Amino acid sequence: MFDSLPQFLIQAFVFLFGLAIVIATIFSAVETFVVPRSAGDLLTGFVFRRVLSVFLLLTHKARTYQERDRAMAFFAPVALLALPPTWIFLVTLGYTLMFWSVGYGDFIKSFEVSGSSVLTLGFVAVSRFPEYLLTFSEALIGLTLIALLIAYLPTIYGIFQRREVMVNLLDVRAGSPPTAWEMIARYNRIHGLENLSEQWRVWEQWFADIEESHTSIFAVIFFRSQQSDRSWITAAGAILDCAAFARSTLDIPRDAQADLCIRAGFIALRRICDFFRIPYNPNPKPDDPISIARVEYDTVCDNLAQQGVPLKTDRDQAWRDFAGWRVNYDVPLLALCALTMAPYAPWSSDRSLRLQNLVRPGKKISQAIAEEINKELT
Repeated sequence: MFDSLPQFLIQAFVFLFGLAIVIATIFSAVETFVVPRSAGDLLTGFVFRRVLSVFLLLTHKARTYQERDRAMAFFAPVALLALPPTWIFLVTLGYTLMFWSVGYGDFIKSFEVSGSSVLTLGFVAVSRFPEYLLTFSEALIGLTLIALLIAYLPTIYGIFQRREVMVNLLDVRAGSPPTAWEMIARYNRIHGLENLSEQWRVWEQWFADIEESHTSIFAVIFFRSQQSDRSWITAAGAILDCAAFARSTLDIPRDAQADLCIRAGFIALRRICDFFRIPYNPNPKPDDPISIARVEYDTVCDNLAQQGVPLKTDRDQAWRDFAGWRVNYDVPLLALCALTMAPYAPWSSDRSLRLQNLVRPGKKISQAIAEEINKELT
């Protein structure tokens, strides 16, 4: 096909193709680290999926969760560090095509000068003005791509540290793994249930923070806590269930701040699900099924009553109210627990452990998880 085309048209096409590769790579880097909104970049997503496939193969025969957790702790950092080599390779490829199209030499020589330029090694000399332009621009792009990751690493770890402070503090208030009923019992014994309002304010801000940070820099979602039995998503589930219990079941004055905390929580989880294209019902009905069985709810209520926690007398209405709150975040919570391979925690990751078997190379992970959850609920 190309034999019938003039040489200059072939060179022009190759030059434009190489330029398109470079522009797409720069766009990927900017979208990943600079654009302050959730943007699912295809190249970054491809790199993370390939790295995840490798880690899943390595951990497939792990005998315990702790073994798998230790290995998966390296997943997000390794995937992040895999981005600059990918970008550099694509920029080198794109400029190789452009050097060839301007007549520098064959593909091997063009690759040599491109690699020398992007890594600022300077061991290959150029002599013409177009080649100087390509060399200087490629060196600038190479330095910029490396600087982007270096500059954003402190930002990424700052987000992680901010998130983990609250997760660690929850260990004191809700146990490990965290549960809503343990938090309620401890507040009833130590602080007084009326002081729960302070927690709703703090966690409302926390949810707002993770909604913004965990969608703009999504790699943070996969950063695991320092302790293998802690996770940001199971902490979120415990707080949401505790607030739902406070609004539906505890015989205490109504606190609108609990409503705001729940709303901030399920909005944050839904936004993260949107980023990963995890389907959920955005307008669930209060009587839609949830993953918590009535007998589980009654058992928790009986245990709390034995510890002197004041509960509403109409248990049936309290259950309907609790389910009406839980339905707003039930599917997003379980899906994100499975996606992040969260450690065991009651009423969240305990019912997503089976779903973690869907996290396998070559599958549309997030959609498969959510569809399986919805199948179970219906």
